[in-house]
Amino acid sequence: MDLDERLALVKRPPTEEVLTESELVSLLEREAHPTHYIGLEISGLLHLGSLVILGFKINDFIRAGLRCRVFLADWHSYINNKMGGDLEKIERVSKYYREAFGFFCPGVEFELGSRLYEKNDRYWMDLLRFSKQITLARDTRCLTIMGRTTKEKLDVAQYIYPPMQATDIRAMDLDVAHSGMDQRKVHVLVREVFPSLGWKVPVAVHHHLLAGLQKPEGAGIDEDAESDRMVSSKMSKSKPDSAVFVHDSAEEISRKLGKAWCPERQEEGNPVLDFARQIVFHERASLEVVRPEKYGGTVSFGSYAELRDAYASGRLHPTDLKKAVAAALDSVVAPVRDHLRGTRVFEEAEGIIRDEGRAAAAR
Repeated sequence: MDLDERLALVKRPPTEEVLTESELVSLLEREAHPTHYIGLEISGLLHLGSLVILGFKINDFIRAGLRCRVFLADWHSYINNKMGGDLEKIERVSKYYREAFGFFCPGVEFELGSRLYEKNDRYWMDLLRFSKQITLARDTRCLTIMGRTTKEKLDVAQYIYPPMQATDIRAMDLDVAHSGMDQRKVHVLVREVFPSLGWKVPVAVHHHLLAGLQKPEGAGIDEDAESDRMVSSKMSKSKPDSAVFVHDSAEEISRKLGKAWCPERQEEGNPVLDFARQIVFHERASLEVVRPEKYGGTVSFGSYAELRDAYASGRLHPTDLKKAVAAALDSVVAPVRDHLRGTRVFEEAEGIIRDEGRAAAAR
């Protein structure tokens, strides 16, 4: 595979940003198998945003020759009060994440956060060295990477989260740091601070955040408000009807899509069109919409642009769009759902997550 093909795979949607493309080109010219990672909190059942979109991008990286690693961030999950702040439960649920990503992304490697810290005797000194380079105000502006808004009251440990995420990159000696757009603040900080410490500066690749099915929040008037909007509008495990989970049945996917916010003729903020663009047309060259003859009959769209234009003009009704996208999503989810169904790791994780959800609701 030549350089242009490798570069195209890295930049392919759902990628939204590369910091910077010139550095990426130099890296791919220099290294046959650059090191990559994406970090995941252990925070609930996996959905289209947390497995499929991430997995698409990981698979692109693997095809481009990168050595890809999923970082199972157990300590970060503990800091952010996932699974009720119970580390033992977090590590048990992490096995489900490993199983799902191992199936969806053949060839990916895994690193458990607590194991990384055990084997790296300079980690905590590096954490202090990095922290000495930033102000508390700058650290605070990065806290949205935890899915928290800037208005929340946090404990001291949570302020350590961004420096830990930065130091993880140093500890794994990474060439490419990959995340969703909600994590870009810490990667920008990494790229600013690492040169002053003489540390290798990674290329940062940020992918699209899949919208939740609910009506999106209004856009912010400044950067911090916009980050808060991004946190509240993305697909969320804590809002079950805002998310399509990888274990949802075809009927459940259809039900959720049927209730989705999908204003007629509108593309901006429309989650159903977002799913079509980011997932359906990532996996297939066309989308068939089956409808009665009195409504125009069955029609096939050969690109997202064709679909968008038909919808924006009113030639395609929201109901027909929802049904077609729901069926296409089920074809993507079905292999993962079938693989996980009945496995011990999934059943155990589901039980822990359901119990924690009930406990959180009672608190």
